[in-house]
Amino acid sequence: MSGSKIALLGAIAGFTIFLGLPLGRLRNPAPRLRAALNAVAIGILLFLLWDVLGQAWDPTDAALSDHGWGKAVVSGLVLAIGFGIGLIGLVRYDRWIARRNAPATAGKSEGPGAAAATELARTASSPASRLALMIAIGIGLHNFAEGLAIGNSAASGEISLAVLLIIGFGLHNATEGFGIVAPLAAEGTRPSWATLGLLGLIGGGPTFIGTLIGQQVVNDTLSVAFLGLAAGSILYVVIELLAVARRSGRKELTAWMILLGLFAGFATDAVITAAGV
Repeated sequence: MSGSKIALLGAIAGFTIFLGLPLGRLRNPAPRLRAALNAVAIGILLFLLWDVLGQAWDPTDAALSDHGWGKAVVSGLVLAIGFGIGLIGLVRYDRWIARRNAPATAGKSEGPGAAAATELARTASSPASRLALMIAIGIGLHNFAEGLAIGNSAASGEISLAVLLIIGFGLHNATEGFGIVAPLAAEGTRPSWATLGLLGLIGGGPTFIGTLIGQQVVNDTLSVAFLGLAAGSILYVVIELLAVARRSGRKELTAWMILLGLFAGFATDAVITAAGV
């Protein structure tokens, strides 16, 4: 299979994230439904956090098992630094974008680039929208690392493994799209199709980019760095979603729906594993 076909399949794996995004267009969901959607997203993201950290720790664990102390220290430090930047970086980003005067840029339109910048400003114009954007960024970092894995497999001649990874990551991304829009549904915010498209590109597009780079560069350290960034970003988002859940005051419903989200994540992973990915 040619490199271009692998890249195309990598793009498909990333863009299955669009399958869950239309849920963000629900019209005025009831308070219980809002709380349930928010909690299910927490469960899915908790699973994703566990999954990402497991993948990121594997190189360090393998190095320790082989008594490769130097490699273990490097991999561990890269993971720790990436995790810290992902978590603290989003804290600072949220503080910065909250102070930004989005309407000041809304009237400027100077071609496609300016239009994209304007849509990004609109997307981050409310707390729920900013949270959805952060989820998309965190998932995008994770998907970039997944794209690297696809590209690395193809570059190593393991085409069958690359195809299986594409199928598996595509299934995962289909559930992650819902996680992105859950804060919008929970707050009763109905995003435009353009906003959903932008969030999908941020979350799913990096799979394609990672596949392209992974076919040229085989580097475990780079993959660990992006997985660490993704884990830190996802943890920040989980903290924010938990705050939303607490404000809803529906503890029992939240607990059940978080459990449902976790089970959905594990069930998807079990199907992928059973398929041989």
